[in-house]
Amino acid sequence: MTAPAAKRSSWPRWARRGPMENIATVIIGLGFLMLFQSFAEILYTYSFVTLLAGTLMFIVVSKFPE
Repeated sequence: MTAPAAKRSSWPRWARRGPMENIATVIIGLGFLMLFQSFAEILYTYSFVTLLAGTLMFIVVSKFPE
């Protein structure tokens, strides 16, 4: 008896969970770097928004198919 074939997703390869979770993680990391740097006030100003966007993206992307 053969193993059942994996169900093929209709989602584009770039929009699957793995790559998009990695992008969201990088955005969260950039937000932390922006928060803890000491040379540009504009980066500090937008650090929270960047962290929030990365976190929301991670939450949404975690519902995507593999």
